[in-house]
Amino acid sequence: MTGRTAAKFARFYMNGYDVSGHTRTFGPLVWTYDEQGDAALSDEIKNYLAGHPMLSVGELNGFFDNTATTGLHIIASGAGVKRTVMCPIGMRAAPAAGDPVWCGEFTQLGYQEAGEGIVGVNIPFGGWDNTGATKAYEQPWGVLLHANSAATAANSTTGAGINNGAASAKGGYLAYQVFSGDGTATISIDDSADDSSYLALSGATSGELDCSSVQYGVVALGTTADVRQYLRWQIALNSATTVTFALAFVRGR
Repeated sequence: MTGRTAAKFARFYMNGYDVSGHTRTFGPLVWTYDEQGDAALSDEIKNYLAGHPMLSVGELNGFFDNTATTGLHIIASGAGVKRTVMCPIGMRAAPAAGDPVWCGEFTQLGYQEAGEGIVGVNIPFGGWDNTGATKAYEQPWGVLLHANSAATAANSTTGAGINNGAASAKGGYLAYQVFSGDGTATISIDDSADDSSYLALSGATSGELDCSSVQYGVVALGTTADVRQYLRWQIALNSATTVTFALAFVRGR
């Protein structure tokens, strides 16, 4: 589905938790470039080139909640912390495979409580974390390959892959959030030239995860890696029989 949507169909995932039910608003999702300007003597106008990009989640405004394990205060009351963030934007419905998703590793700058009546919290974010895997890339927008739902078997589906329109040769990175599970599993991505014959996308794997506790991460490919036109999610269930997770991929540009 394409077209306009509403904020209520956005979600916010952070470090293995879906905090959408604790969130009032988030953003703006910033992607801007420094302007580098100059002019030669004979130029009639000043010329500008894009400099370094600035990427940031902006702020998360939510509800103060100290519920053990899952409350926003328990999950996010810190500062100077690297957060793996995914913000899928559903198209007039809850996010589904193929929808746009903002993702990366960002530095949480603070945690501020305020308000009367219903107490709120404000969580400001900085830019790309300088220790993160995403720092080799300058774009945050990707596509959702697996919505927040349970997988109980490997993915053998054909004819329903996420179509990029063409292959690319500038790498990319995957982002995953594992919300629950009952054992070990490995999450990965397959690619295909024809949406029929799929192979594992080299390097696009989480490695084995213990999904009985929350897991999250970003895995970057080399910036010259080939990625074929179609993508699909994949999982190898080791000791696990079910894993609930979200998975996204951002292609290099």
